[in-house]
Amino acid sequence: MKQYTFHYGRGTKSFSLDESKVIKEVDMPAVKPLTDIKQAVLDAIYHPIGQKPINEIIKPGDTVTFICNDPTRVANSFDFMPVLVNEMNRLGVPDENMQIVFSLGTHRLMTQEGRAEGVGKEVAGRLRMYNSDCNVPSDFEYFGTTSRFTPVLINKHICHSDHVILTGTIVHHYFSGYGGGRKAVLPGCAAMETVRHNHSFMMDPNAGLGRTTGNPVYEDQMEGVALWAKGRSVILFNAILDAEHRFLKMFAGDYIEAHHEACKFVDEVYGVKIPAQADITIASCGGYPKDINVYQMQKTMDNAVLATKQGGVVILLAECEEGSGSKVLEETCRTLKTADAIEAKLRDRFLIGANKAYAITRLTKKAHFILVTGLDRQLAKDMLFDGAVDTVEEALELAKQYVGDDVHYILMPTGSLTVPLYRPE
Repeated sequence: MKQYTFHYGRGTKSFSLDESKVIKEVDMPAVKPLTDIKQAVLDAIYHPIGQKPINEIIKPGDTVTFICNDPTRVANSFDFMPVLVNEMNRLGVPDENMQIVFSLGTHRLMTQEGRAEGVGKEVAGRLRMYNSDCNVPSDFEYFGTTSRFTPVLINKHICHSDHVILTGTIVHHYFSGYGGGRKAVLPGCAAMETVRHNHSFMMDPNAGLGRTTGNPVYEDQMEGVALWAKGRSVILFNAILDAEHRFLKMFAGDYIEAHHEACKFVDEVYGVKIPAQADITIASCGGYPKDINVYQMQKTMDNAVLATKQGGVVILLAECEEGSGSKVLEETCRTLKTADAIEAKLRDRFLIGANKAYAITRLTKKAHFILVTGLDRQLAKDMLFDGAVDTVEEALELAKQYVGDDVHYILMPTGSLTVPLYRPE
């Protein structure tokens, strides 16, 4: 027997397994984390991809808007934002000429305290900060309509600066291919109707993990952001973190070219091959904030199910300290009750929140999901999970009714890793 310890919420959960029954412990390849964060930030912006160095773009007296992640995305903005802001000062941009817009998409609003925690108290005390609230129509400006008929409505706070710097981190995304890049703007700083229409393409079979070419969600986002970005100075600053939230590499430059290069690196460090699919996959979302609620937890479900046999079990460690993260998600599951009914309703009328109900329940057609969680037990049942328990041991006992005793495991300590779908030779 071997003991394993996985991240869970703001702590950990430990459990023991017969090591001989473990097919693979999926982990990131050994990549040395960056040690000098400040120098790495400066190296990225002074040696950008597809763009001039920062000192040839930023001029004294210019105005700059930073777009930063909300707390549902691990970005460590508090590490790089002071470096970026101080470098703007050095290039002649005073604090009063800079501002931060938090790309909330359709997520909950951030408090002043939350914003300060995100970018660091020093930066928060120096720069103006705004939430992008998708539900305030007067906050958005219209930039046309994409070829897929998505109205491009973008937050006014990112529309009138000399330069806009898109910050954030990149991992695979379950229907738009990859995070980062253009997502800071759309959906991050887009109006509800823009997000709703764009995300409706998630039901297309070509929308998926690591897919860009032919992915209607990604292509629609790129087209929409291009309408906004025309004639505008847009600078990308994206980073890739490891499972312990340490910086591995930073990319800066043209928001398209630099993002493409960054995504190649994401594939190298977050794409993992497996020798076979497992009867039981035990996965952690990676702890807080990736398991802050069901809405965010679902992304790990998509990764873990790829490692699991048809009819197998996924045991998912996800504390969900904020519950489901969406009342619409809850009500959709309670009202419609089955995966097929939820899909049919969504195809008839796509609704943000209900789309997450679809994303969750569609996976139950392949595998059984047992949660190790603090989530309300009835709520977990309503969302079609096969169990909600306090410990991995309880989950393993419950899993026996679906796969028996003679089982093999795949372990996923960090749910951000993407396991390519196994196909027998």
